[in-house]
Amino acid sequence: MGMTKEERLAAERARTEAMKEYEHKYENEFRFIAGIDEVGRGPFAGPVYAAAVILPRDEEILYLNDSKKLSEKKREELYDVIMEKAVAVGIGTRDNNRIDEINILQATFEAMRDAVANLKIKPDLLLNDAVIIPMIDIEQVKIIKGDAKSVSIAAASIVAKVTRDRYMVELDKVYPGYGFAKNKGYGTAEHIKALKEMGPTPVHRRSFIHSYTGGV
Repeated sequence: MGMTKEERLAAERARTEAMKEYEHKYENEFRFIAGIDEVGRGPFAGPVYAAAVILPRDEEILYLNDSKKLSEKKREELYDVIMEKAVAVGIGTRDNNRIDEINILQATFEAMRDAVANLKIKPDLLLNDAVIIPMIDIEQVKIIKGDAKSVSIAAASIVAKVTRDRYMVELDKVYPGYGFAKNKGYGTAEHIKALKEMGPTPVHRRSFIHSYTGGV
């Protein structure tokens, strides 16, 4: 026999509370704690996005998790909740040309720095998913698989993912035939076939696709 609705809700509350471990650990020392995550380091096309989110301490948001573990429908629902309830949300991005120019890691760091700068409240502490961001004057904590261990990073993961996915759906209308609305720029078989047949678009990352396009 499965759990009742009340039991499932209690289990989710317990899971969410466990994901506040890092927030609770630092909340007495730091007033504004921002979670940071990025989306789009691996695709063949489109930008990389980063988000920074400061969540309220006195309000519960259930079902936060690594965005990859959530359905598109659940991500969209949580995006609306986060944008409504967050103390502050900042977003940063770098396009494919910048990625080709300085490499994906450095472009991601630039997007992350912009996400922090675009917060309406400057955080006292950053909880980062697996990285330390260079050239930033705020204390940072690197958490491996942080988007599954911290509600703040999970929220940032969701905001970045939904924002980028929506952008890729729009790019699909401008550059049809590559499946951007479905594959979000990642190198699926359909995407690779289109690349070989039609060549790259202005939004493709040349440094990622040269082996599929004969160096074009």
